[in-house]
Amino acid sequence: MKKPNSLFLAGVFMLALGGCDTTKQTTGESTANGTAEKVNKETTAGNVMEKNGLRVYSFDDSPKMPEAAMRVNEPLAGANVPPGPVTFNYDISNFQLTKMTGGHHMEEMANSMQGQHIHNIVDNEPYTAHYETKFTKDIKEGNHVILSFLSRSYHESLKHKGAYDLRTITVGKPKEPNTFDLKGQHMFYSRPKGEYVGKDTKKIMLDFYLVNTTLAPQGNKVRATINGTEFMLDTWLPYSIEGLPMGENKIKLELLDNAGNVIPGPYNTVERTITLKEA
Repeated sequence: MKKPNSLFLAGVFMLALGGCDTTKQTTGESTANGTAEKVNKETTAGNVMEKNGLRVYSFDDSPKMPEAAMRVNEPLAGANVPPGPVTFNYDISNFQLTKMTGGHHMEEMANSMQGQHIHNIVDNEPYTAHYETKFTKDIKEGNHVILSFLSRSYHESLKHKGAYDLRTITVGKPKEPNTFDLKGQHMFYSRPKGEYVGKDTKKIMLDFYLVNTTLAPQGNKVRATINGTEFMLDTWLPYSIEGLPMGENKIKLELLDNAGNVIPGPYNTVERTITLKEA
């Protein structure tokens, strides 16, 4: 009997494949029915790590604001100001305070109903959020380190040059000089912070601020210890934490060099406690 032509068999095989969908959807749902956005949300997650019921991953799909800039007019860098409320005064361009940032993270994470704002951090203590360019803040007598940066409405920092300011000030007459090294490598804690309730407990954002350094697989890293479970972060981006239990949760951050040693600096090791509650 005459054997079938090889070209004919190949054509039949290709036709058979044409009737099968061999593409695996990220979410298991077809994009043809309006779920393309869901698939895109998953594919924007990077560096996914899962341990002990926790899921930690970076994201980089927030609205971009590369031209946003801030300048601190008061207090002057290195200034000595009298005890009592300290006046802060900023100039901000290409960034609108009180505006909602937009994007899906605004709906999925804790979001300020007052909109975009300034994070003001004194000595790496929990930040205060400010929605106007001028305000006063009680700061005790002594030497202090002030970090300010622009924040999206869901508290994610803008990380480009020009979007932050780091300076030292002296309040009153301290007994010792200010020895903080403005040129050193520093990490400041931002989020998570405080209490999370209801739907805001599902995805908790981890965000920190680096000055005079960055992160890389073969360079500096941040070790995040969440309820005793360690995660190594090698990219300076915000991270989402999923799987945190209700109640108190402990977050510890350490800025490490490539050998795994904590980089010297007053704030390069920090630990905070947050609380999650049912609705």
